[in-house]
Amino acid sequence: MSVAVRPVVVTRPEGSDGPLSRELRDLGLTVLSWPAVSVARTDSSALEQALGALHTFDWIVFASRHAVAAVLERRPLAPTDVRVAAVGQATAQVLRQRGWPVHLTPQESSAAALIAAFAAQWSAGDAATRVLYPASSRALPTLATGLRQLGASVTQVEAYRTQAATLDLEECRAWIERGGIGAVTFASPSAVSELAQALGEADFQRLLGEAKAVAIGRTTAAELNAHGRQAVVAESATLHGLAVTTLRLLQQRA
Repeated sequence: MSVAVRPVVVTRPEGSDGPLSRELRDLGLTVLSWPAVSVARTDSSALEQALGALHTFDWIVFASRHAVAAVLERRPLAPTDVRVAAVGQATAQVLRQRGWPVHLTPQESSAAALIAAFAAQWSAGDAATRVLYPASSRALPTLATGLRQLGASVTQVEAYRTQAATLDLEECRAWIERGGIGAVTFASPSAVSELAQALGEADFQRLLGEAKAVAIGRTTAAELNAHGRQAVVAESATLHGLAVTTLRLLQQRA
C-alpha cells in the first residue's frame, strides 16, 4: 500500500479543509476528519473585564490559537505596555500574523518549557509580576501553578470552552475494523482523552495498535502515554511540523 493512500486521521477541531488537513493533503496524504473536540464561545464577561484592565498587567500569556482568537476578537490592536508570551511557535506565529509582538516563546511547545523560560529571565525584583492568562475551560494547572511558584500573580480567565465533538462513530469504527489507517494526529491532550472516551477504550486501543500516534508536543504525548500508547512527537510544535513528521513516519513504514 502506498503512503498516499494510507489515511491520516485529524482529530483537531477544524473542517475538512482546515489548516492541518491542507498541510497533509499538500504532502500527498489522504485525510480523515475525526474532530474529537470542539471549541465554543463562553461567557466573556470575565475576559472582557480583564482585557479592560490589561494595562495593569505585566504579561499576557497564550497557550493556544483559540485563546489568541478570543482575545484579538475583543482587542485587535497589540498593547504597548504589556509583554506577550506564547506556548509554542504555532501560537506565536498567529500572534505575529495579527501584528502582536511576542517577547517570549520557548523552543519546546509545553507549559513547563515556558515556565523555565520565565524562570531564566526573571530576577528577585520580578516577584510582583502580574500575568493575565486567557485559557481554555479545560486548561491544565501546569502553567498557572508554575508561574505562581515563581512568585507571579496570575489571573486566569476562561477565554473559550473545549468540549466533546459529535463524531460519526459508525464510520470511525468501520475504519478501525477494516484497518489501513496510517497515523492519527493529535494537537492537544483534550483530543486524546475525548477520542478515547468517544470510541471506548477497546476501539481506541485497536486504532492505535494499527496506526501510529503523532503528537504536536510533549504534553499531548504524555496524555497518550497515560492511555498506554507511545507517540511520535512532531519535529516542531506547529501544524506544519506535525504534518511533515506524519509523512516521514508513514514513509518509514511503507
